[in-house]
Amino acid sequence: MHDGFDTHHPLILVGCGNMGRAMAEGWLKAGHPADALYVVDPAAGPDVLPGVPADHFVTSADALPAGLTARALVLAVKPQVMDDALKPLGAFTVPETLVISVAAGITVARLEKGLGVSARFVRAMPNTPAAVGAGITGLAPAPNVAADDRAVAGRLLSAIGQVVWLDHEDQINSVTAVSGSGPAYVFYMVECMAAAGVAEGLEADVAMKLARQTIIGAAHLMEAQPDVPAAELRRRVTSPGGTTKAALDILMRDEAGLAALMAEAMHAARTRGEELAG
Repeated sequence: MHDGFDTHHPLILVGCGNMGRAMAEGWLKAGHPADALYVVDPAAGPDVLPGVPADHFVTSADALPAGLTARALVLAVKPQVMDDALKPLGAFTVPETLVISVAAGITVARLEKGLGVSARFVRAMPNTPAAVGAGITGLAPAPNVAADDRAVAGRLLSAIGQVVWLDHEDQINSVTAVSGSGPAYVFYMVECMAAAGVAEGLEADVAMKLARQTIIGAAHLMEAQPDVPAAELRRRVTSPGGTTKAALDILMRDEAGLAALMAEAMHAARTRGEELAG
């Protein structure tokens, strides 16, 4: 994964928390040269990413070596600190720099204004399974992003899982609602299944183990059969008049079932993303 990166035109990662570190580990495993990576984060040091030179970790962008021109900037900071993080990065950005932001709610217009210079912007919405290389990321490119930069962005984010490309930037809030926030829905479902198991007479640890492994196993089953729709997998488990059908009759009620509740929940998530964008 060279893509034009070198010590003078590096990949600069701003923010090395859980998501930033997961991405960086994926890049290094995919062959990104360690000496062509700089990390801007006051809490990150060489022990976080073994192999990356110690002097490539800086506490702020002001401490980056003078004369560097970023081939790509990846912005993995929290939305509320994005404006402050952007200000000093303009000195290392040129119109050919690819800027990838994984911050929810921060528009391309706001990114460009914060940097104060022109660049090629891609908004990205990964999710937390990226930490184990099993994430999925929605990518929304600005109109001036050419095919070669799309390819670079795709390879960088593919290092932590699958990617999907979007037609419009405003679709990123819908991606946030489905996959960005989605792992939390699954974890909560495990909680609910385990609690229901306890209510039906199981010990708490047994109910939780059953619920966790059921979700894990079902996910593996879907992964092993990528061409089989989820609806078909559901039908294969559901015998007419059986126990699963009895449960699904509750979950699939028209106005009070899971589909209606999930639609309401995801709409709330998308709306909140739009509010964060201002």
